[in-house]
Amino acid sequence: MRFSKDWKDYELLDCSCGERLERWGRVTLIRPDPQVIWQTEKKHPLWRKADAVYHRSNTGGGHWEVRGKVPDRWEIGYKDLTFNVKTMGFKHTGVFPEQAVNWDYVRDLITKANRPVRVLNLFSYTGAATVSALKAGAQVVHVDASKGMVQWAKENAQSSGVIDRPVRWIVDDCVKFVQREIRRGNHYDILIMDPPSYGRGPGGEVWKLENEIYSFVELCRGVLSENPIAVLLNSYTTGLSPAVMQYILSSVLSPTFGGHTESDEIGLPVTSSGLVLPCGATAIWKR
Repeated sequence: MRFSKDWKDYELLDCSCGERLERWGRVTLIRPDPQVIWQTEKKHPLWRKADAVYHRSNTGGGHWEVRGKVPDRWEIGYKDLTFNVKTMGFKHTGVFPEQAVNWDYVRDLITKANRPVRVLNLFSYTGAATVSALKAGAQVVHVDASKGMVQWAKENAQSSGVIDRPVRWIVDDCVKFVQREIRRGNHYDILIMDPPSYGRGPGGEVWKLENEIYSFVELCRGVLSENPIAVLLNSYTTGLSPAVMQYILSSVLSPTFGGHTESDEIGLPVTSSGLVLPCGATAIWKR
C-alpha cells in the first residue's frame, strides 16, 4: 500500500466501529468510514473530546455536531502547500489527505522531466493536485463541473503562492471538455483523473464509474501528447479494484505509447495501531 509519511498538520489518530478520529491542524474531527468494520476499543481520549462529530442520517446525508472550537474555515499545510479546509455537508473537509502520495509522485515526474510539462487535472475538486503540479513548475488545466469547487481551488492556489502560475480554471463537464480539447488539437503530458463513483451531468446524464470508465480512458487517450509522461487514475469505488483500473490503462494506452502500468491501494497510517487504513486506489500508466 502506498502512503505518505510527511503529514504534520493531518493525523489519523485512531479508527474503529465505522469511524475515524482525525486531527486537522488543531481541530479534531470524528467522521464515518464504512471500511472501518473492526470494533477495537476506543482508548484515545480525544474520542470523547473531539471538536466535531459527523452523524449520518438514516434517510441519507447527515449533520455535524460541533462540540468545541471549530472555525468556519482554517488552513493546514503539507510540505510547501497550504490548503483551506472546513466542515462540509456529507462529512467532507475539502482535502483527501491520502492523495498526498500522488501529489508527491506527480511532482517528482514533473521535476525530472527536464522539459515543459502540461498537466490536465480532471474531476479536480478543490485542486490539491493542481496546486502541487504548479509548485513543481508545470502548466495546468484544472477542470471540475462545480463552480464552487473551482473557486475553492483558486483559494488554495492563492494560499500556496501559485495563483500567478500558468493555470486555466475550467468549470465544465469533464467528458465534454475532453471532447472539445481533442477537436482543438490540444495535448497534455500528464493526465490526473479522479472521477466520482456516481453522479449526474448538467443535462441529467447519469455517470456510474463502472460503466463509464473504460470509454472515458479511451477518450482521454486522444488528448495525450506524442511523448506523454504519465496517466493517474484514482478510484474510491469499492467494487473497482486497483488491478481492474491497471488493466484498463494498460489495454488502452500501452498499444499506442508503450510504457508500463502499476496499481495499488493508497492509505493513511493510523497512529494508535501502527497499521495503515486503506482509503482508495490508484492505477498509474508511465512512459
